[in-house]
Amino acid sequence: MAAIKFQIEKRLKGKMGRAARLETPHGSILTPAFVPVGTKANVKTLTVKQLEEIGVQAVLGNTYHLYLQPGDELIKAAGGLNKFMNWPGPTMTDSGGFQVFSLGVAYGKGISKILKGETELLLPEAQDLRDQVSLVSIDHDGVMFKSNIDGSSHYFTPEKSIEVQHNIGADIIFAFDECTSPTESVTYQRQALDRTHRWAKRCLVYHQSKPENASQQALFGIVQGGRDERLRKESAQIIGQMDFDGFGIGGSFAKEDMNTAVEWVNSVLPDDRPRHLLGIGEPEDLFGGIENGCDLFDCVAPTRIGRNGSIYTKEGKINILNAEFRQNFNAIDPDCQCYTCQNFTLAYLGHLFRAKEVLGGTLASIHNIYFITNLVNNIRQSILEENFQSFKENFLRLYKK
Repeated sequence: MAAIKFQIEKRLKGKMGRAARLETPHGSILTPAFVPVGTKANVKTLTVKQLEEIGVQAVLGNTYHLYLQPGDELIKAAGGLNKFMNWPGPTMTDSGGFQVFSLGVAYGKGISKILKGETELLLPEAQDLRDQVSLVSIDHDGVMFKSNIDGSSHYFTPEKSIEVQHNIGADIIFAFDECTSPTESVTYQRQALDRTHRWAKRCLVYHQSKPENASQQALFGIVQGGRDERLRKESAQIIGQMDFDGFGIGGSFAKEDMNTAVEWVNSVLPDDRPRHLLGIGEPEDLFGGIENGCDLFDCVAPTRIGRNGSIYTKEGKINILNAEFRQNFNAIDPDCQCYTCQNFTLAYLGHLFRAKEVLGGTLASIHNIYFITNLVNNIRQSILEENFQSFKENFLRLYKK
């Protein structure tokens, strides 16, 4: 029996977008949906009760970090991720593949998931990045990680990644892959892609050899290929032909061509299974991902920028520390139904940040996650009501990136 069930309810006319229902062992997710990241079994600064009040449908944990701390076997002994963090709804875990990027080529070099501007792709030192300091070493069979906590070494194979994710026990898990940077050459992208495809097969074989897990945990294969159209479509073809329950679209992107890459991939992937765009959550990117056929999104941005005083509004992000908000006794958005906007002013929120009170990060994160979650919910509703284009245009007309 399949671990999940995916049913499309409405298609976006002229595009690949759709509204659907994804049923998991811990409940349904109405898609498109935004999934906050709980890296270490906690969405930073927030309680499970606060997430439920916001309307969050699912959370995503980080396999690599949970493996290091507190350990996947401890989580298994606790009854799995849901019981361990007391989250009643659907859960997901990534594979550890993103850490191949973040602790490897990107480590200490300021390269992010999304690159802005072509100039960042043309840095003369980009070709030498892998020769510089990193915490990973990649070979044919897997990746050696050096712990960012204590420097100890840990070798991840595809089978190891799935074993760890089985222990963690999330409803949806991902195949182990090599996430690459768009700064990489096409030659290296090809080598990494071949590894990702081999590892995907090994993940699938190992997962299906454990029927007690496969019946309760859906396994998604990940499409890579950088910003090269031929590689992206080839990866979508190969991964799409494997017996995965759904698909992830991975890799870091250049800002200006992310939507194009997603369109390439989803034009090839099977239409009857869910698609997750990994690590993406900015408003303008969500619109592009949804109309090009993605169903699920995860991103650390709402809480990360919130803890630093950056807050989403209908007119773009604001910095709560700006002097203009010091004596502003209005809510962030009087029409917003989140706990923060219903109870506190901009002046108070700014005071908390200036005073370095932890509550400031909590209140900003509550609003930011509500903003993104509610935005995706409204996009879903616009698909159902067949007014997606006008909703998109009206939102982006006001929203300044």
